[in-house]
Amino acid sequence: MVTPAADNAAPDSLASRMRRRRMQRFVRLLKLFPEPVRILDVGGTAAFWQVNAPVFPKECEITVLNLEPLSAEALPNVVSVVGDARRMTQFADKAFEVCFSNSTIEHVGTSADQQAMAQEVQRVSRAYFVQTPNRSFPLEPHFLFPFWQFLPLGTRVWLHRRFDLGWLAHQPDPHLARAEVVQIRLLTARELAGLFPGADIVREKLGPLTKSLVAVSSPGTGGLRTSPANQEPVAPAPGRRALSHRLKRPPL
Repeated sequence: MVTPAADNAAPDSLASRMRRRRMQRFVRLLKLFPEPVRILDVGGTAAFWQVNAPVFPKECEITVLNLEPLSAEALPNVVSVVGDARRMTQFADKAFEVCFSNSTIEHVGTSADQQAMAQEVQRVSRAYFVQTPNRSFPLEPHFLFPFWQFLPLGTRVWLHRRFDLGWLAHQPDPHLARAEVVQIRLLTARELAGLFPGADIVREKLGPLTKSLVAVSSPGTGGLRTSPANQEPVAPAPGRRALSHRLKRPPL
């Protein structure tokens, strides 16, 4: 029953409606910069920009970084590069006006890996927009299993070996199953704020609960600000693409 609501390929699903509101906020960030706006998407896909780029109010030059090359020939102003979100050494400091990342930082590995990605995002861009699912939300967005992230690791591996859960097919091999489970490390609002000091931590709401978090920084952003809990916004990197061949659809 939850899968249709979480299917971001369906335009009227809950996931798609939330993503459209998120992109409206991102468009407001783009308006702060002169054309062409240079965007780096860390962990994204060409299909995402095929849907979203045509509605942007300004001309944008988009670079999509991922573990594998993407087919972007049909998309104007979109370039695919292969790289590691934790070590984006091919880009100079402040090479981009905006760094965008959607549901990627939870896939890059350990807390140290997440810190490395966050530092690189802040190094290569003048502003950033980094979204990630909220660890405190009761329904885990990849396995679509209530309170999955709070279960013991052994229990999660046991379930993943035996059942198709959410967007992931079951993995019988115990070593691969464990690797796929631990590869997803969700973040709390406090952890995301710690990775991006000075950012506005926007809480995307589903009723009274925070479904997703977005770290947003614009030029001149000052100290840490956390959006009110009742604010609803109007607008993978390493690991995520390695797992993507086993995902039925990418999570929100």
